[in-house]
Amino acid sequence: MNSEKLSKRLERVASFVPEGTILADIGSDHAYLPCYLGLKNTIKKAIAGEITEGPFLSAKQQVVLNELTEIIEVRKGDGLAVLNENEAEVITICGMGGALITSILENGKTKLGKTIRLILQPNVGAKTVRKWLLKENWVLVAEEILSEDGKIYEILVADRAGKQPYSSNIEAELLLGPFLIKNQNKAFTEKWSGEVKQWNTILTQMQKARNETSDIKKEELINNINYVEEWME
Repeated sequence: MNSEKLSKRLERVASFVPEGTILADIGSDHAYLPCYLGLKNTIKKAIAGEITEGPFLSAKQQVVLNELTEIIEVRKGDGLAVLNENEAEVITICGMGGALITSILENGKTKLGKTIRLILQPNVGAKTVRKWLLKENWVLVAEEILSEDGKIYEILVADRAGKQPYSSNIEAELLLGPFLIKNQNKAFTEKWSGEVKQWNTILTQMQKARNETSDIKKEELINNINYVEEWME
């Protein structure tokens, strides 16, 4: 991939990075996102964090190829451990499961002192991310859902300040997204139609199971199906 051109998913993530900020891209892979922003002179500085040797070396190579070594530093480490305290103003974490994203944020909370914005793109489990943000008093300010190469992606943007977007329908909004419910697009409909179909299949398979864990899971699935059917246009 050319650093001057991103996938649609990462391009949308990049659009939420405020100009002139210090960015930390965690799980940066080939450092495409910070390189893209560096080439556009959007960011002041960036840290590209990678835990795995291969992507770490690829990221370093990408930064050198784009002659961005003066503003982008590639560091090897686990999650936010690559950061110093009060270092990153904006943090992006993309292409992971929601549970892993929240784990990274929870384990690295001491590094978020100067951070004003989180831009998170969970492949699955966006509800888990929304719940963590709410618990930690981060304000969800924007969401997007898009389809690319046969996959559907959600992007969540949270700031330190502002008014929480949730209403009395908070359980449905945590699942579906308070902004996405109001602006339902083709990707939103496709995602949740598919989820309901899958949940109904699971429910059918669970009918024979008679244990407490099964009953709890069934109740959760039924509630989720009801939320989607009630709110999807």
